Amino acid sequence: MKRLFVILATLLLVSTAFAIDQGKRFDDPEMQARYEKLISEVRCLQCQNQSIKDSNVTLAADLRREIARMIEEGQTDEDIAEFLVVRYGEFALYSPRKTGKTLILWVVPFLLVLFGGYALMRVVKHRMSLPIGDDTEQEG
Repeated sequence: MKRLFVILATLLLVSTAFAIDQGKRFDDPEMQARYEKLISEVRCLQCQNQSIKDSNVTLAADLRREIARMIEEGQTDEDIAEFLVVRYGEFALYSPRKTGKTLILWVVPFLLVLFGGYALMRVVKHRMSLPIGDDTEQEG
């Protein structure tokens, strides 16, 4: 029984390792580097917690081929990102673009940190103004 489990686990691991596109697509190292960077910045829309570089689903493989085709055609990274956003929405990019719609995603964390720092400063200032000793112990 243990041997069967080991064989099944090995087959599953090997099949997923071969399914991911690891091959070199471009002879030009600069284009290959661009391709690698782009596919690591695009979210797999089916599994959602992986980039298309790490995903082995069919949709991710299709997106990798599409991005490679667009690079070969000479499109810029911005053109490719725009294509992905128009087709799949802002969710397709791991790092949303800094636009009016996503401004809240970029500004709110900084505002929360500022508000938390202000609240912490007020609490510390208030606590420092409180008396240190208990007056009832001295009277007795």
